[in-house]
Amino acid sequence: MDEFIRGFWVFAGSYWWLIFPIMGMAGGAAKAWERSAKRRHERRLETLRVKAELKAAQVEARGGRRLGPSVVDTTAPPVASNTLLERLFAEHDEITARWLDYELDVAKLIAFPAMSDGRQPLVAAFLRAKRTADALRPASADASVTEQQVSEYLDAVGAYAVAFEVAEKDARRLRDSTFSEPERKRLDRAQQLLKVAVDESATQAERNIAYKRVRDELDGLILLSDEAVQVLEKQVAKELPAQPAAAPDAPESHPEPERMPLRRDEAS
Repeated sequence: MDEFIRGFWVFAGSYWWLIFPIMGMAGGAAKAWERSAKRRHERRLETLRVKAELKAAQVEARGGRRLGPSVVDTTAPPVASNTLLERLFAEHDEITARWLDYELDVAKLIAFPAMSDGRQPLVAAFLRAKRTADALRPASADASVTEQQVSEYLDAVGAYAVAFEVAEKDARRLRDSTFSEPERKRLDRAQQLLKVAVDESATQAERNIAYKRVRDELDGLILLSDEAVQVLEKQVAKELPAQPAAAPDAPESHPEPERMPLRRDEAS
């Protein structure tokens, strides 16, 4: 034991300078643990906040949308339930249209990329709420449905609306902050090139080149749906304003925009 102690002090006397990097490593590890704990705490608070917003909105929806006895009274005229379902259909369709406005508008996707990222927790929650509302939606306002089915669909539409509002607010807050500086520059270039690609005053060749470069810049950054690509290609290939007729022996050609392969990930 005495030899071990003497050996330790000999080692310490020879390598005393190691204390500084060791202390630095220990301090770095402590700071990393503190940052991790802070992030976990922030995630817990965010989860509680979202759950509270969802619950409050559902309570408010039930209080503001129900038509009194006409919804729960089975002896009430059927037209009351039909009217409620028509209102719920309209709200359901409005939320879906607002979501599709992001999905199909490439300019919006570049500006708010989180809205197309199913890996974002709030977007994933919105997509789950959408699936639930779609599944509970009756076939029509005249469909034979029970009071329980109407109540479940009402709650689902309320949750769908709130989930979209929360996801949209978070996406507008994040914007491109989740990307690195080089990636943000690529998004900026894509946004500028997109303006040329859909500019009716540009030539077809200029628009085709800009379209190709937009796809190059977005490759690996933002996942575009097939529908979004189709909408963009129609905008790029839109006919130019009428020009003087070209000579018969020199017709002007307007090639269609070139399709490019796109990686797609399944959002869960």
